[in-house]
Amino acid sequence: MTNSAAPRRHLPTSPFRAAAPPTPKHFAVGDRVSHDEYGLGRIISVEGDGNIAVLADFGSHQERITAPFAKLFLL
Repeated sequence: MTNSAAPRRHLPTSPFRAAAPPTPKHFAVGDRVSHDEYGLGRIISVEGDGNIAVLADFGSHQERITAPFAKLFLL
C-alpha cells in the first residue's frame, strides 16, 4: 500500500457515487468560531469577496487566518 496524498480518482463505471467536493467555508463579521490552536473566538473582519482571510478575536489576542481555513469552524 502507498501513503500518497493524492485523492483517489472516481471511475465513471463505478457503481458508487463520487464524493462531493468540499464546499468552501464562508465567514461573516460577528460569527462565533472555534480554532484548533487558538480556541473560541469571534470574526471581526473578512477580507475579499471569497473570504480570502479573516481576522478573529480570541480574547487574549487577534489572529489573521487565511484560506482554506482547515482548523477554523463555525459554532
